Amino acid sequence: MNLTAQAGRRGDTVRSDCWVQIERTDSGGLRVDLHSKVDSLYGRSIRTLVTEELAYFGIENATVVIDDAGALPFVLMARVEAACKRLDNLIMKEYLPELRDCCNSRTERERFRRSRLYLPGNEPKFMVNAGIHKPDGIILDLEDSVSPLEKDAAAFLVRNALRQIDFGGAERMVRINQLPRGLDDLKFIVPHNVHVILIPKCESGDQVKKVASEARRIKAENGMTQDIYFMPILESAKGILNAYSIATSDEDIVALTIGLEDYTADIGVQRTAEGKESIWARSMVVTAARAAGLQPIDTVFSDVSDMAGLRNSVLEAKSLGFDGKGCIHPRQIRVIHEAFAPNEDEITKAKQIVLAFEKAEAEGLGVVSLGSKMIDPPVVKRALRTVNLAVALNLLPENWREGVASNEK
Repeated sequence: MNLTAQAGRRGDTVRSDCWVQIERTDSGGLRVDLHSKVDSLYGRSIRTLVTEELAYFGIENATVVIDDAGALPFVLMARVEAACKRLDNLIMKEYLPELRDCCNSRTERERFRRSRLYLPGNEPKFMVNAGIHKPDGIILDLEDSVSPLEKDAAAFLVRNALRQIDFGGAERMVRINQLPRGLDDLKFIVPHNVHVILIPKCESGDQVKKVASEARRIKAENGMTQDIYFMPILESAKGILNAYSIATSDEDIVALTIGLEDYTADIGVQRTAEGKESIWARSMVVTAARAAGLQPIDTVFSDVSDMAGLRNSVLEAKSLGFDGKGCIHPRQIRVIHEAFAPNEDEITKAKQIVLAFEKAEAEGLGVVSLGSKMIDPPVVKRALRTVNLAVALNLLPENWREGVASNEK
């Protein structure tokens, strides 16, 4: 049991965060020494929140120092909880913020995942307004973006963010740590409305099964019924070679993605802008994903200042068969969405295929044809996806069938 513990961040560049130090004393009750520019407005509520939380954790005598840089209550709660549990690792209770209605949402297996925005799990300033950028998914990252000494504190912050932040229509994702530590991360995210769990450094289907099994155990323990999906990240030669067995290892996998920084390091080459060194691995991910009925998602583009390079990278990914791409800065989202949007020829062909399919279905035919060509079910499925994407992007009106059906059937 420690006498002093700290958690959080402070300094001139820190925003929307706070630093908390708790020092045990023999007597005198709880004393809160608050340093905040908003002390006159919110000082009383901050002190009340802190004293109530410490009392909840059974800490009766302590001096608490808080350097506040605009932390919202859920951030302050996470920092105080991290400090309390660093002070006494026998504290097992959780001090949870309210689960807001806007955070209690569900997702769908077949939704668009063109863009997924990575946010460091220990940096609340990036989380609060992330939804306004309209990515398809927001990833709260517990792995590479968090230093080893701060992973425990990041888990509390991510848990509270899942309960409090309105990410708009974005899918709510968390990248857990590499196994086995990642299994311990699940108790911080599964009960708190995560939609997709990203599994890093995935090299076998057994790793996915362990995550899925533990997630389902926690769901059952909490009486949960909502779906939680999985996205393995392949980042090594072994992972790429096992791509299909990973893709088919659990029924709740929705996508397969690749991480090229670690992959290129693993095979002993430099990652280049041209990407010739990773074409085979990326093609393997696409092939395995498609064979398993999953969405193939491409890696991130790391140069946030090169929009032309990003667009070319997305167009290449699209040509390889990928449905989406990771991004590390909000400015990349618009370019990714535009480059993944279907062009006019793609939309026209997709409409023809969909109309042919609907005509065959209405006539009770077991075979779909367009002109003299037979159309396989996967082609129809891809065409439906293209049309739905075009409608979602306002490239087609929702009633597009009207006025074209007679010409294109």
